[in-house]
Amino acid sequence: MTTTLRAALSAVLLAGFYVVALGLIVGMGALTVWAFQSDAEAAAAKLGFFTAAVAVGLVVALWQVARARPAPDRGPALTPADAPELWETVRELAAAADTRAPDDIRLLPDVNAAVSEDTRLLGLVGGTRHLYLGVPLLQTLDVGQLRSVLAHELGHYSRSHTRLGPLTYRGKQAIIATLQQLSGNIVGWFLRQYARLFFVVSAAVNRRQELEADQLSVRIAGRATAQSALREIPVADAAWSFYLSSYLEDAWESGYAPTAQGFFGGFGHLVAARTTELAQMRDDAPPAEQSRWDSHPSIAARVAAMEAMPDVDVPRDTRPASSLIPGFDAVATDLAAAAVDVDGRTQLDWEELTATSLAASRQRTADVVYRAAARVAGQQRANLGTVLDVVAGGGRGRLEEDLGIVAEEGEGDPLADVMELLVSQAAVQAGVARWQHSWSGPAALAGRDGRPINLTPVVAAALRPDTIESARAHLAELGVDVTSTGQVADTATAHGGEVLGGLASVKVDGTKHDVLVLDLGMILVPTPKRDENGKARMFGLLQSGSVLQLASYHRFLAYEEIATAKITKRTPLHAELTLHDGRTLTLKETWTGESLAKDSSLRLLEQLLAYEPDTEAVRA
Repeated sequence: MTTTLRAALSAVLLAGFYVVALGLIVGMGALTVWAFQSDAEAAAAKLGFFTAAVAVGLVVALWQVARARPAPDRGPALTPADAPELWETVRELAAAADTRAPDDIRLLPDVNAAVSEDTRLLGLVGGTRHLYLGVPLLQTLDVGQLRSVLAHELGHYSRSHTRLGPLTYRGKQAIIATLQQLSGNIVGWFLRQYARLFFVVSAAVNRRQELEADQLSVRIAGRATAQSALREIPVADAAWSFYLSSYLEDAWESGYAPTAQGFFGGFGHLVAARTTELAQMRDDAPPAEQSRWDSHPSIAARVAAMEAMPDVDVPRDTRPASSLIPGFDAVATDLAAAAVDVDGRTQLDWEELTATSLAASRQRTADVVYRAAARVAGQQRANLGTVLDVVAGGGRGRLEEDLGIVAEEGEGDPLADVMELLVSQAAVQAGVARWQHSWSGPAALAGRDGRPINLTPVVAAALRPDTIESARAHLAELGVDVTSTGQVADTATAHGGEVLGGLASVKVDGTKHDVLVLDLGMILVPTPKRDENGKARMFGLLQSGSVLQLASYHRFLAYEEIATAKITKRTPLHAELTLHDGRTLTLKETWTGESLAKDSSLRLLEQLLAYEPDTEAVRA
């Protein structure tokens, strides 16, 4: 089946969705009239009410989509005066593709390249064309690879792939809105099955269009360059993800952000410093994962398909792709200022950002240990001296038990990493050490003179009761007072928390709550008595704010607050929790409550079993 026929079928199926929906409403209306005429007034009234509810839901969904306005363009537009060589390249490639060039070029803050067109009359009349280029992509590709990517995107224009784009996008929005309005009833279930067919066909059309656009990429840039550009995209994406998670995430959650200049500038420094790791990633086989729902074929499939396409001999321009934009760093800074909402966070240069944010995130982890040490020692708060006293007094085993540390054979001292954290953080608190930023590896601890500081002897001495005094003396020589360095926060927070799942309508001490299951604890959100739409409710919660924000708005129960957990039933999960402060909490999952993911209940059970003294007593 040709791509044109597939696209036509996709459009027909899109229209058919509402034909089916209206047909169901008309059918139910006719059935309602028949029921009234057959003197089945009670059944007719119920069916009539249900039909009206479905009709209203459909109208509301269509109205929401009709009123929706497209999001404003992100980032600065590059005029021909701003980037003459880039525009010259795009126009040259458009001519080679026998298509009209885009009307504007805009930058995006992610690893992406895309085109769109504002068409009219259901795609019959073309309109304004837009080309989007991601700054991180420009920071990783060379000019030859960028030409391949641009040729691919312009291929979508030359094959008229963008003509039905706005219609299909609005149609998908309408289908999703309709299904949300009609979830939980038989009509919604039936339309959901129809929608699955539409999305499968639509995805198949998109995948075929990508392969067609790849043909132009090979014809213009040459097969080797086109394949290298494709293989570079997952490398760039992985590098960008690593940059965000390893350099930005902790700082962001701690209330800090890089300057606008440093946001994309930092990624450029990372790419330059990690050439060896990136080269190793390029040697790996391209990703081959793909499902029928994917809008793009896998990179492996696209690279393989290019082998059958006619090749041309085109010299590869190895200049950085960013060189096509004069003053690229300033343009990237403008994009960061416009597109990245720091939301009141303190902006720092990278050296200060790493030192400040890493100290804050490590302190939060250290506080978990200090709160455990305070419980073992029977104190309100703890410092490094408290931990040393616990080890010296033979309480190390109780501390490890409270922290859930289990010794593994051949893994070394199980408390070593914890003690290294406490000692290094104490040195930072005392002002005798500081975390030094690095693009080529993890941050390193350095002394006041800027040279690396070795705390290994102190850590080793702090792990044994017979050498504790030696550890105290060494710390004192460094300028660390163990009685004034230690716990900062009295209670746990959800900083760094990852959502593992969610359970709707769980009875918490007899009152229904939606429970978001994190790797650090649970967020307990009071919920209506009715169990419907629990999954949608939890998705809405997650979309309304970050995990940290949700934990501050609602009750957050950190796992570290749990002393013991008694699992009385696994399916549905019933548990009785005893907290360290003596309070108790009961959790009872209901049969009718929905889950955020299929294994949500199991993930919570796995967390609670760590506090269950006798798992053999649990009954199914």
